[in-house]
Amino acid sequence: QVQLVESGGGLVQPGGSLRLSCAASGFTFSYYWMYWVRQAPGKGLEWVSRISTGGRSTYYADSVKGRFTISRDNAKNTVYLHMNSLEPEDTAVYSCAASRVATLAINEYDFRGRGTQVTVSS
Repeated sequence: QVQLVESGGGLVQPGGSLRLSCAASGFTFSYYWMYWVRQAPGKGLEWVSRISTGGRSTYYADSVKGRFTISRDNAKNTVYLHMNSLEPEDTAVYSCAASRVATLAINEYDFRGRGTQVTVSS
């Protein structure tokens, strides 16, 4: 059974940092591209970042570039999202997703977790 379980969300003040984790099971993690996506209240799903199978290639949405860092540990079947300089506009439910073939289409992921809430507020 495939599972993607996110953790690390919470309430943080503007300018603060959080590290999200996503633990994967039920599939061969190292074969899959991994993604972080988010959904803010009342808005659609937004792609945030993706990382290649070996971790050498990373990509970011313009809205988070320079503030967020994606990484993965294939030995632990876990992908991370380090978020710095958080802004109220980053408030959303953050989910991780996986695809066997790299894709730019947000609706073509093979698996997606249920997400963890991140709230940026003073």
